[in-house]
Amino acid sequence: MAKRSTEKLVNPIPIPKDLERAADVAIREVLKARPGERVLIITNPERDVRLISFALFGSALKAGAAPCVIVQPTKGILDLADESVIRALRSEPEIALSISTEKLGKDRHAMKKNYKYRGKSLDHIFNYLLASKRTRSFWSPSVTLGMFKRTVPVNYGAMRRNCAKLKKVFDVAEQVHITTRKGTDLVLGLRGRKARVDDGDFSRPGSGGNLPAGETFISPELGSGEGTLVFDGCISSDRGVILIRKPIKVLVKANMVRRITGGREAELLKATLKRAATTTKRFAREGKISKTDLPGYMANIRNLGELGIGLNEKCRIMGNMLEDEKVFKTCHIAIGSNYDDDAKALIHLDGLVKNPTIDLALKGGRTVRVTENGRLML
Repeated sequence: MAKRSTEKLVNPIPIPKDLERAADVAIREVLKARPGERVLIITNPERDVRLISFALFGSALKAGAAPCVIVQPTKGILDLADESVIRALRSEPEIALSISTEKLGKDRHAMKKNYKYRGKSLDHIFNYLLASKRTRSFWSPSVTLGMFKRTVPVNYGAMRRNCAKLKKVFDVAEQVHITTRKGTDLVLGLRGRKARVDDGDFSRPGSGGNLPAGETFISPELGSGEGTLVFDGCISSDRGVILIRKPIKVLVKANMVRRITGGREAELLKATLKRAATTTKRFAREGKISKTDLPGYMANIRNLGELGIGLNEKCRIMGNMLEDEKVFKTCHIAIGSNYDDDAKALIHLDGLVKNPTIDLALKGGRTVRVTENGRLML
């Protein structure tokens, strides 16, 4: 049998040099891929994600890994992943990457019968593989070529130090108070919660996060949030990111969104929540969500599921939440599911708050200011 050309293996399609450099950073510095490791790359047919995926394919080959690309139609926030994707994930690759135009897609099997791991119920095989440390990963929903090339080659040392400083103080905090000049005045409980970092180090089994990376984030204590939240940057919806011109004002009671006011942007957010409720009920009728879990899924549509602080110096507000939520001098608060897997919902809508002042209340009554008008204070 004739020996195949190494050059053809490394470059299955022509890849621009700057994209190749960014992909090399992702494979070698972020994932630290090793020879022989299986790398599953799940993508869509659209040009940007397809090119990024094949750039990662080539970089993985150069690292001596064994990559495979699987292409499925584009999936939205309420869509199901193709069966072939779920089966490929069940093969438990050492590295699993989702490079998608929108989302990976939901796991119809696990939504109906959750995976169980150390007391947690997980409604996607992808989440189960990470929780059980059978794979490591990064996921890039809605990533573009320009974003990937600009925001992936960054100073990971500085980013990781900032992420770690914030995690250290969030982990011992009991409460967080967020204020802005636009009117945000919100208190969230943090008792029993631990912060997570998306610092671009996904080299250990079970590690994973976004690429571009750059945030420290935490799930608020259930039932804890009280006050006013004003989104003034952008916010996710099931039909794309909404750039906010007239701020969206949200009244929060017991960690739930109770009232939304503002202009056109507020109406778009309300419509997204309404469609999420309709789809949740339909999934229950179709058996994709168990009847036992339905009340929780319905209630958590309005839950505050995340507080995150952006830390990537190369990111800008572009109307793409993958990048926007990593921007310096911003925080984001999500409506919907959380990361501690005790508030499940079909949606997770990140909303950006510019220039926040964030104070943490620690045990014993001490207060630590971590940002002031967006500027890091640690």
